[in-house]
Amino acid sequence: MRKANKIKAILYDLDGVLVDACDWHYHSLNRALKEVVDFEISRKDHESKYNGLPTKNKLFMMGVTDDEAKEVWEKKQKYTVEVINEMAHNSPQKRRLHEFTKMLGIKSCCVTNSIRKTAELMLEKTGQMEYMDFVIANEDVSDNKPSPECYMTAMGKLRCLPSECLIVEDSPKGLESARATGANVLEVQNSKEVHFNTIKQELMGMLRL
Repeated sequence: MRKANKIKAILYDLDGVLVDACDWHYHSLNRALKEVVDFEISRKDHESKYNGLPTKNKLFMMGVTDDEAKEVWEKKQKYTVEVINEMAHNSPQKRRLHEFTKMLGIKSCCVTNSIRKTAELMLEKTGQMEYMDFVIANEDVSDNKPSPECYMTAMGKLRCLPSECLIVEDSPKGLESARATGANVLEVQNSKEVHFNTIKQELMGMLRL
């Protein structure tokens, strides 16, 4: 990693970083697909081909278009909300992380391909929404990840240079988006790796460069 200015903001992806919602999206999408077009996708395809993409992009790749795509999308959003309310729980580990960065005066925001309603619900149910300065969601940009537009939009809102930002990402498309901004990027495998010690070590390592 190249030398950075003092980090003023951390920009977090949502699924796979702040929450582990892969199963939530997988089951919600398959339930909607089964009802509307009578087929389902495998877990392998969901994780390798569709992870990190907006639902509309996933449906286009599957060949589900027009009225059927609209119906699947609407049902998927409904089922996702139901699953989040059932399965999401407060995360003391993530709250400790956010308290730490808040103490350092570092701003935090979530940048996601998810729609705002479900993104904010996930953050609220896991006790993280109160620590976010704002959320950049699907509706806020014209080109979602892997385009860097979402992260550049967040940096503009934060009034921070890329060198003053740390982006935390897990998926290939998210990492492509993050790296295209020129910001500092921390790649993680899943949300379990995003905690107090990981972020503390990353920030300390950057100060030693």
